[in-house]
Amino acid sequence: MERKENQHQFEALRSEFSTFTFERQTVKRGNGNLALAFDFNLDDRYHFHPTLEIPSRPFFDWDGIPMAQLETLAFQVGMTELVSYWKIACPKRVMVKPFALTEKQKSFWKKLYYNGLGEFFYLNGISVAETEFMSIESCGNQDFARIDVPLDDRTLVPVGGGKDSVVTLECLRAEMPVIPLIVNPRGATLNCVKTAGYGENDFIVINRTLDPMMLQLNKEGYLNGHTPFSALLAFISVLVAFGSHSKYVALSNENSANESTVPGTNINHQYSKSIEFERDFRNYVTENLNDNVQYFSFLRPLSELQIASLFAKCEAYHPVFRSCNVGSKTDSWCGHCPKCLFTWIILSPFLPKEKLVAFFGKDLMADESLRPVFEELSGTAPVKPFECVGTVEEVRACINAGISTFRQAQGSMTAGLAKVPEPVEGPTIDEILSRFNHEHFLPKRFEQILKSKLNV
Repeated sequence: MERKENQHQFEALRSEFSTFTFERQTVKRGNGNLALAFDFNLDDRYHFHPTLEIPSRPFFDWDGIPMAQLETLAFQVGMTELVSYWKIACPKRVMVKPFALTEKQKSFWKKLYYNGLGEFFYLNGISVAETEFMSIESCGNQDFARIDVPLDDRTLVPVGGGKDSVVTLECLRAEMPVIPLIVNPRGATLNCVKTAGYGENDFIVINRTLDPMMLQLNKEGYLNGHTPFSALLAFISVLVAFGSHSKYVALSNENSANESTVPGTNINHQYSKSIEFERDFRNYVTENLNDNVQYFSFLRPLSELQIASLFAKCEAYHPVFRSCNVGSKTDSWCGHCPKCLFTWIILSPFLPKEKLVAFFGKDLMADESLRPVFEELSGTAPVKPFECVGTVEEVRACINAGISTFRQAQGSMTAGLAKVPEPVEGPTIDEILSRFNHEHFLPKRFEQILKSKLNV
């Protein structure tokens, strides 16, 4: 992805705009539905009103949660939405009106914003220290209300339509009550939960809308870039966990998500999927909201390669899963992006080439236009793709294995992606598949389920 040189624009916008304000939030409930709306403004010149709607389901009990507690939960969602709008002009001052924030709470949000915007700063060529990029002030007189909703032995599983959440869903749904959760449903997400056997009222839908003014300003050339969506998903999931009386929220973030996108830095496209964020988030929820709800990534002990080996056995989902962001609106694989090529590579040790070609509509390893992406994934380029992809060593292990996909390509092409002159240094596929990372937050019961699937 091409870097821009927007340091001058960044500084000019910070001079032109002084304050971003979180004015208020609105929480409405009725007939089993919950609706949240947030009011932000940029120096009273631009106003933004993002919304979140959660349609009724039989297991929701929004009326059973005191409004003060619902307001507290909604506020966390609003604080996470805030960064998407703040980044338009990056003013130095953020004013928060709905609640009073302690210094420790402010530190949590500043760290999330700064690290979650690492890719945004890098690709825009912006250099700014964490101590200087923003100050957070609050003028509200209301403190957070502790959430005292009783929670049952039920697990929420956010489903994104890719292989990772399918593996989590398949591992857990036969072992315990599981409710899938989808933000802004699309073909792949709906097809995955339907393939798992869930009816329309058996899974949770979150309808999130962006304010058109933000999209318009992006078109006009204001600053734009990646924001930490998984952090938003985390707070939405906890809100929904209380609404459905579910004790567990099982994400599908793997150990590979901890690797920096830019080697030697803390810049990570997947920061809000990392173990660092997961730890910070769990501590924040325990200290400020509730110490009973359990948020964790079920797949944290695993690498992308291990997840691919499990997904290869989930054959019912093979026709419907999609991981391509470019093709998400058309429920397709674009066949040209890092996600497509990485998915091909990571599945290639476990599925025949013919099946991979059926997924993507062509042999990606024979597409010479993907060579720059191949070099980024395999570590011969200095920076990984800014996408949710696995580690360089996993890609190299697949290349080194000399599996049929690569050998066939090398034998039939004069210039192909698989023509690697000689193996590169790194662990083998078997070595990676034998690992089980113990830096995780899985409750013992969940850890045992995962190990049973791996035969560890």
